[in-house]
Amino acid sequence: MTSDTPRLGRSVRPAVPVGGPHRSAGILHLGLGSFHRAHQAVYTAAALAADGVDHWGIVGVASRSRNVVDALRAQDMLYAVAEISPEGTTLSIPGVHTDAFVGNDDRARVVRTIADPAIRIVTLTVTENGYSYSPSTGSLDVTDPVVMSDLRGGDPQSTIGQLARGIQQRAAASGAPLTVLSCDNLAANGSHTRRLVREFLQSLPGAEASEALAYLDAHVSFPSSMVDRIVPATTPGLRERVSEMLGARDDVPVPAEPFTMWAIEDDFAAGRPAWEAGGAVFSNEVGRYEDMKVRLLNGTHSLIAYLGALHGAETIPDAVGMDDIESAARVVLADEYHPSLQMPSGVDFADYERDLFRRWDNSALGHRTTQVGTDGSVKLRQRIPEPALQALEGGRMPHMIALTVAGYLSCLAPLPGFEPGRFADEMTDAARPRLTEISASARSGAEVAEASITGLQLFGAALAERDDFVARVGELVDTIARDGVRAAIGESLAAAEAQSTPARREVSA
Repeated sequence: MTSDTPRLGRSVRPAVPVGGPHRSAGILHLGLGSFHRAHQAVYTAAALAADGVDHWGIVGVASRSRNVVDALRAQDMLYAVAEISPEGTTLSIPGVHTDAFVGNDDRARVVRTIADPAIRIVTLTVTENGYSYSPSTGSLDVTDPVVMSDLRGGDPQSTIGQLARGIQQRAAASGAPLTVLSCDNLAANGSHTRRLVREFLQSLPGAEASEALAYLDAHVSFPSSMVDRIVPATTPGLRERVSEMLGARDDVPVPAEPFTMWAIEDDFAAGRPAWEAGGAVFSNEVGRYEDMKVRLLNGTHSLIAYLGALHGAETIPDAVGMDDIESAARVVLADEYHPSLQMPSGVDFADYERDLFRRWDNSALGHRTTQVGTDGSVKLRQRIPEPALQALEGGRMPHMIALTVAGYLSCLAPLPGFEPGRFADEMTDAARPRLTEISASARSGAEVAEASITGLQLFGAALAERDDFVARVGELVDTIARDGVRAAIGESLAAAEAQSTPARREVSA
């Protein structure tokens, strides 16, 4: 790319076809990050190309950062999705966004747009942290200062506050039906979002929300969905490569793996795009898809990330390419996560497992262990408690899940004198300050495990009561600090093998 390379826009003819333009917006999206632009936007582009309908354009709302918004506006709302595999890189330009703005700069506009009857669907990718709920209860965290401020009035800052106030305005004005579609990794994300919005409205003073609550029950649907695509962070090198391929400067391209999946409950109050044209699956088994993805993919992904970071591996392919980490990943996936769930109809576990390891082996994608390991206090709470408890209640110690937690604690709260390495140091987590305080004075892994799992209840109340699991995590934290992560993996694999059934040993052999 040279200084005279034109900027991507409608007046420029890039080297790949451009979707749109779409003049009419029917979707408001909260969370204008890379995942949305490489996932929902791509499915929407396929839907619009298939049915020719022009009222499903997307207004994108970034929470705080202006970077993507400013670039999209300068590029006529265009950007490229770079689908990357060892075989090469292919580009597409969805072209489905009609506008973009920063929510924190204009909170009133967020609420006003939710209330606009032209908007029929509000989609969300705000991460698990964006739902303002208490992990211990699952209910709206009314002690959160942001939620407290939103409840007092004024233009709301929290996602749940914005949804509730927008629904309130919509009920008082048009009363037009609306669908709120969560695309975040939360169990039963549709009903979970509905409950939080309802709790916000119920927390308003007096009878302020009675009309909105009646409207919510009668005219607003909250389907659940499961989304799956690995979308790493954009790098300067990717920007340069994409711009050269396009023949036009693109400041906000998005990298993504070839694999993509979207399972959705077909419960839309005001219609929907033909997302099935892009491969979306409409199913009454979204819960099974959620469990499959959150446990088999995400749970195993976390183990690979923490063990890899402690091993000094910068990327997921580097990590899973190490024999001991691959073995640990295969055991946790097949022996500890798989028995805890029912696969969706028509999805074969062996095929899905092969797909997962092929995806993790995608060395061209460069998915960093730091990115996958970030926000583990929220992510692991969604991934590990149920399968761990099922194993424990069945008389089996989930050694590899315990190793996942020990790896997480060793990355975020290393014992004094233990250096987890720079990839662990770069992981961010809301719980890091509390964990650092715990580990600074800890004399053993047992103390770290007890204080974090039982004291802080990082992974829920039920797992906090399992002294055997807490003790096992503590032992592995000690092993990592004393003998290194390789020793902890070997010990865990041996322990898992020792308690496996004879049939399982024969299969493994």
